[in-house]
Amino acid sequence: MIKRALALAAVAVAAVAAAIVPTGAQAAHGGFHVSGTQLLDANGTPFVARGTSLPHVWFPQQFGMFEDAADLGANAVRVVLGSGHQWGPSDAADIRMVVDECKRLEMVCMLEVHDATGYEDPFGQTIASIVDVVEDYWADPALGIVDELAGEEAYVLVNIANEHRGNTNAEEWGDETSTAIELMRDAGYEHTLVVDAPNWGQDWSGTMRAQAASVAAADPLGNTLFSVHMYEVYDSPQTVIDYFDAFEALGLPLVVGEFGWQHQSPPQPVAWETVMAEAEARGIGWFGWSWSGNSGGVEYLDQVTNFDPAQLTQWGTDLFLGPNGVQATAECATVYSCEPPVEDTDPPSDPGQPAVVNVTATAAELTWAASTDNVGVAAYDVYLDGALADTTGTTSVTLDGLTPETSYSATVVARDAAGNESGASPPATFTTDEGLPVGTCAVDFGVGEWGDGNGGFTAHVTVQNTGAEPIDGWALEFDLPGSASLTHGWSANWSQDGQTVTATPLDWNRVLGQTGIGFNGTAYGGEPTNVTLNGQLCE
Repeated sequence: MIKRALALAAVAVAAVAAAIVPTGAQAAHGGFHVSGTQLLDANGTPFVARGTSLPHVWFPQQFGMFEDAADLGANAVRVVLGSGHQWGPSDAADIRMVVDECKRLEMVCMLEVHDATGYEDPFGQTIASIVDVVEDYWADPALGIVDELAGEEAYVLVNIANEHRGNTNAEEWGDETSTAIELMRDAGYEHTLVVDAPNWGQDWSGTMRAQAASVAAADPLGNTLFSVHMYEVYDSPQTVIDYFDAFEALGLPLVVGEFGWQHQSPPQPVAWETVMAEAEARGIGWFGWSWSGNSGGVEYLDQVTNFDPAQLTQWGTDLFLGPNGVQATAECATVYSCEPPVEDTDPPSDPGQPAVVNVTATAAELTWAASTDNVGVAAYDVYLDGALADTTGTTSVTLDGLTPETSYSATVVARDAAGNESGASPPATFTTDEGLPVGTCAVDFGVGEWGDGNGGFTAHVTVQNTGAEPIDGWALEFDLPGSASLTHGWSANWSQDGQTVTATPLDWNRVLGQTGIGFNGTAYGGEPTNVTLNGQLCE
């Protein structure tokens, strides 16, 4: 492994810092700004990120991971958000809670939206481009994100969209990214903007290297930071060195927005040790992917097991405790006091009494007034008759699987990231409706999964009249679990409203004895529930 002399690097960084004068971006808002290859904090001091990615939008109930990452020495975190195209949207209140927690813990917060990942690739997420993310999320005045982040330029970097261009039409990356930057500036963002490379962030085609200068020039504040993701494309030390050399020659700032120790399934090697050593020698920031919760064959990228910081994986040990890892190289941003955070011992206020609506035989919806907290409420625990029934990051929940004609008492307890719990809300009592009578019908679902990675499945459905009387005209209804969705059906008229699917007969099977119908769907989450025929439960 090629290593550079750290002493020479320290001298070089000090020389750069001494030569820095405030840029226009810095003078305008006193925030992070770029100068040549360096990212500078609001005091004009080089800041080198050493941190991890936190999967906040997918695991909002794991809010304690912010403090856990800080306890392990991270000086920055990359926080995964959703724009509503696929996940979220992460609203202004959620972002306020995230930013306040980062500031309490004296970490720099890099906010990134994940919904445009792999745009236009056939196996990628094709429903949102980087421009869509800006127009529909960052710049939407109704969401109020820009107002919430105004004044936070000294603490927050904005990573506009994760891996927003796959391998298809990668050459369009420059025009799209320039447009997105201009739209962000028009909306009022004065933050350092972070833009990911094409080719799923890895820039194997060299497109970002070729177009970076024109993209930088498109930013009227001259405050754009370029992000490369280093996975299996960077499988040898030389590939890492060559990429870092290219941006050094361009005189443009670079951050490694993601990297792992291996990647793909089966896993392929990544020259991660070179990433960390070369980044340290050159003053380049990085964020390891990722804290916990990985799935789909890349669980080995978890840095801690089950969000437990006491269970560091080998990857987590290398990233946080290794010779060029977080604890050995991270320095606190000078905009902070750099003192240990004050322990949070204040519990949230008690939630309001739940209001109960939309009660059925087996479900009920609860809503309540939010709690307040000196840092932020991380989650609400909902109890039925004293037993934990659900946990949510919002102020409403739908409880399923209840027993018909049964009385329940519901209370809610709020908790913050430090684990402090509020008192219980005043109880709300309710009684579920009478259940539907069991009718003279039987329904059997035969489900086959496709194994396509998207939860695709085919359901063959047998509907039988088990009674003595003919059934002339019928409507079969059932609920699909989770986010499963009907895509196509046959031998019946099919429709879906929310998670409820309805099938009605064609002319040839209108009079029901026994008939076979079927449908295809996505995001399989288990067999359908609440199966009724003409409003009566079936066997």
